[in-house]
Amino acid sequence: MWNVSFNIVGFVFFVLAWLSVALIAFRIYNNLAGKPKVWKVALVIIVGMFSFSINWSAFDTVFQISILPLGVWILYAVLKGKEGKWQTYRLFAWLGFWANFIFLAATLVSSPIHATIYPADRPTTYLADITNASVVTSHPSGKSEVSLNKEALISELDQLSREMIMNIEWYNETYRNNMDSNKKEERFPYLLINYQEKWGSGMESTIYIENDGKGILISSAGKQYYFRSNNSILKEGGHGK
Repeated sequence: MWNVSFNIVGFVFFVLAWLSVALIAFRIYNNLAGKPKVWKVALVIIVGMFSFSINWSAFDTVFQISILPLGVWILYAVLKGKEGKWQTYRLFAWLGFWANFIFLAATLVSSPIHATIYPADRPTTYLADITNASVVTSHPSGKSEVSLNKEALISELDQLSREMIMNIEWYNETYRNNMDSNKKEERFPYLLINYQEKWGSGMESTIYIENDGKGILISSAGKQYYFRSNNSILKEGGHGK
């Protein structure tokens, strides 16, 4: 089945934000005595959106907060010498700048809604469909003939317990094991492929499986989540299929 990662919540609020800008622009346009060309109005609004911004993080999202209206200054510099032009387009230029805050508000509202509908710390968000899922060995220390036990994964999915990611301990343990033997060990030598996240989540991920088949490491959007199951979700044979 064809699947595209798509953030439906963010898209809906993005469209609503543009509709709000378009509605305000329409009202300004109707109040003008002389009607400029619509494409010029649209261009002025877009240029007016250019700004110097600072970044602010919340809800695992980076927000851009506009500080200086660079686009408005550019338009003023270009239009001030042309008779009546700045007065005609001034409100549209400022609408472009303030539109940044409309989009900021839309993102601020949509982010917690998205996080509620699609929890980032739930494995079911990333493993909504495992019909075509399979396992490939991504490190020589993994077994070459191993496959995904889909029935076990489905039965364990809602019971997976989230555990701490012990980066330092894992590294030290792997380092000691590698020093004690000629064989290089990897804690997560298997990679899960061809699974699908919940439709509309837009949350792409890479999922690694631990060497004992009971640990799942989900890497998504710069964050990692580690889960443990009671039983192995791997089985011998199948050549990774």
